[in-house]
Amino acid sequence: MATNPYFRQNVKSEQNLYEDLIIESIQFYGNDVYYIPREVVHRDMIFDDSILSRFNHAYKVETFIESIEGYEGDGDLFGKFGVEIRDAITLVMSRRRWNTEIRQYVESEGGTADKPNLPNNTYYRPREGDLIHIPMSGSTFEIMRVEDDMPFFQLGNLPTFRLRCEKFEYSDEDFDTGIEEIDRMENFMAYQWQLTLDSASNGFVKNETVTVVGGSLQGETVEWLSDEKQLFLAHVGADSDGRFYRFKAGEQVIGDQGSIATITSVSELQNIEGGAPGGSTQMVDDWDMSALEYIDFSESNPLTDQC
Repeated sequence: MATNPYFRQNVKSEQNLYEDLIIESIQFYGNDVYYIPREVVHRDMIFDDSILSRFNHAYKVETFIESIEGYEGDGDLFGKFGVEIRDAITLVMSRRRWNTEIRQYVESEGGTADKPNLPNNTYYRPREGDLIHIPMSGSTFEIMRVEDDMPFFQLGNLPTFRLRCEKFEYSDEDFDTGIEEIDRMENFMAYQWQLTLDSASNGFVKNETVTVVGGSLQGETVEWLSDEKQLFLAHVGADSDGRFYRFKAGEQVIGDQGSIATITSVSELQNIEGGAPGGSTQMVDDWDMSALEYIDFSESNPLTDQC
């Protein structure tokens, strides 16, 4: 026997009312977040993996944090190679608000760098690999799974997305969203070079590209200390032949603004989150001093029973 033809679940007015109530509830009890689409600069075609990515745009939208009792996932894991933070979170986003606040802008900008001409409906939903920044906690998460069928056709439609996200691990991506809270991730976590220069007529500005004169080695300016004549660069590389190059004393560098200077000394450094530009190692020193209280570093080979 077929279903009753006099009762229908897909009544458009009821669907709109149901969706309106969901949006209102999220706006009442949710939090504003930034949706950051990933732009793939270079893709490994063998493993189908993004080798180099950048994030140039951020869109504010409201979401409901379903993980009301705290972060999900495995939490903080302490291993022999350091501390891993495996926090996870589940967010609920309105489909209509997604289309209004994000989808139309992402598709109008061409989507990702490796697909400059996106067909219609390419961004019909949030994508795995994109980022969600939560200003409330100051944390950034990567979208791992998008569920677009929960709740399952209660009134004949699907009004929400459920985003299952894990803590984002920075790996030299380029952030130029224009939002300082997001972009400063580079300052504290990107692998950097410190160049001491003889002089610089016009100086350098943040995010400016600096290139070796007569070469292809270049980097992005993180900080310029005019008094000390020190220039800090991140995302350093050359694409001429795929080989590794490094800055050398005596070479000249030039910025996008036309400032030219000669390198007097070069230092490689890894900034620590929370440290100042210039590679302050205060946090590392604090960890080392604290570790001495409960870790024995006297063994010469920790993989054997002999000291």
